[in-house]
Amino acid sequence: MGATVNTFMILWHDKELTPYWVLVAGCLSIWLLLFVRSRIPVRQRDDRPVGVQIGNGQTIGARSEQDDYFACAVEPYGVLAVLADGISGLSGGKVASTTAVETFIREFEALERFPDPAEFWDASSHAANQAILRNLLGVPGGTTLVSAMIKGRELYWGAVGDSILAVFRKGELLAINHKHTLETQLEEQYMSGEISEQEALDNPQRKRLVNYLGYDHFKQMEIADEPFALQPADKIVLCSDGVYNSLTEMELETILAKDMTPFDAAQTIIDLIEEKQLVHQDNATIIILEQGW
Repeated sequence: MGATVNTFMILWHDKELTPYWVLVAGCLSIWLLLFVRSRIPVRQRDDRPVGVQIGNGQTIGARSEQDDYFACAVEPYGVLAVLADGISGLSGGKVASTTAVETFIREFEALERFPDPAEFWDASSHAANQAILRNLLGVPGGTTLVSAMIKGRELYWGAVGDSILAVFRKGELLAINHKHTLETQLEEQYMSGEISEQEALDNPQRKRLVNYLGYDHFKQMEIADEPFALQPADKIVLCSDGVYNSLTEMELETILAKDMTPFDAAQTIIDLIEEKQLVHQDNATIIILEQGW
């Protein structure tokens, strides 16, 4: 032990190694900032409707950059939660997800009353798509997005891409939106008899997105025709594919069934993902809302 300390002190006072010590200190500082950022909960306003609880969690996983972005807005007329998963294979993924979420939140906070949900998502999604294209300046980029809007006991939602919205009710996760991937289209083709089950399963492009924000051909989000009627004790869950591709549905349901706050539940889910230490762990983000309806 003493020899190790002496060796370290010799290296520490070696002036030729000073630039390397500065580099090491810089790297440690950046790592510490990224770690603290991943643990900071979303700032919420104090005027939130009574009873609404919001929790969130996020991990960068094995990626070099966090391309997920999320935020919530709580106004007297309702609550909006938005989660975007920037496409990691494109260099502008982070710009796209950040721009999309900020656009939706800004549009919601500018309202004076609860909007017509279909009109809100149609206008906000096209505004976000144009803003992303402007900010990317020709750099390839794009993002999935899932959004929940709550008024009283009514849940409205809009989605594009493969992030998911679900409601946890009586021990079970109920899927609400559809994934906009080739896999969904293949399933529809199989059900209509156009292709065989094996052809659907063997397609190597099954996970490819067929609709997302940040490209010229974007047409529209998937928007609920009717609100989902919430019941007491329901928990609303929004998450990126880094969550549902890393944990089983049973693992998620087991955590959500526990008597804990939405924030603690979200952190427990993220902790479990990190404990698995998956080699190709994607960015993972989750928002949980409950009570008050």
